Amino acid sequence: MSGPLLAVEDLRVCFPTDEGESRPVDGVSLEIRPGEALGLVGESGCGKSLTALSILGLVPSPPSRTLPGSSVRLRGEELLGAHPSRLRAVRGAEIAMIFQEPMTSLNPVQRVGDQISEAISVHRRVKRGALRIEVLNLLERVGMSDPERARRAYPHELSGGMQQRAMISMAVACGPALLIADEPTTALDVTIQAQILELLASLQRDFDMALLFISHDMAVVSQVADRVAVMYAGQVVEEAATSDLFLRPVHPYTEGLLRAVPSIEATTESLAVIPGRVPHPTRWPDACRFHPRCPYQWDRCAQERPPLLKAGSARARCWLAEDPERRSGVGFERVSK
Repeated sequence: MSGPLLAVEDLRVCFPTDEGESRPVDGVSLEIRPGEALGLVGESGCGKSLTALSILGLVPSPPSRTLPGSSVRLRGEELLGAHPSRLRAVRGAEIAMIFQEPMTSLNPVQRVGDQISEAISVHRRVKRGALRIEVLNLLERVGMSDPERARRAYPHELSGGMQQRAMISMAVACGPALLIADEPTTALDVTIQAQILELLASLQRDFDMALLFISHDMAVVSQVADRVAVMYAGQVVEEAATSDLFLRPVHPYTEGLLRAVPSIEATTESLAVIPGRVPHPTRWPDACRFHPRCPYQWDRCAQERPPLLKAGSARARCWLAEDPERRSGVGFERVSK
């Protein structure tokens, strides 16, 4: 197909609060091409998960409100405002999602096999015997050593890694074009985490899926993504090919995140830190949202709101894209232990 598989344009989601209107997602734009893996990164509270839930229409309204001008298109079809029956047809069959915590996402009183069977039966008519075989094949495909035992088990009878594998089997059961993985390795130890990442990469190739991989872990994203979009304060502030972003970050926030990643090759005992705090979503700064924390900021940053500007092969919401020489002699500081 020509054009993107998924196109999100100027997505804005707000909530009423006692402190005023909260805008945790405030102008997010991104595209995912067929078969591509896009990493969406940023610290907790930047709007990553809410963006993913909004794509699938899973944010309750009310209390949420999607502002005019927002758009989420799948193969050119607008999903925002689509009829609930159409969204139900999209979920699972065309776009599937793996949630952060499998133990809270799986039904605790229903066997794992029944939950996978339901995910299939919602979209396809399959005879009972064939459905059982399909479930077993899926469980085997995601690395369950004893698929029959896993099929008959309740979620609490499986380890965290096995629960996540069960969630993945449900997500890919109908061969979606896009899989959204929302921090799928957060609660897992390092060894299991590596296995899950390898499994996702393998399934993406085998099913020819696009992948939206959401994480706060830059090291994990570097292993998974073809491109990376960095979010801060409800917006995408930088987007680039993974290798370019890790070698030559344009936005100071991206630079700060990368400097804070521990390295076994580091010669110092301290990490770089980003000073200050993320602003509250009811009080976003009027101009550049990162400028109160930025070591490179100057007058223009506090006066004008930067758009996403081209900087080589990247795009960054920063005036440094037009004036990179201002980086010289300054940077993020390290802290002593």
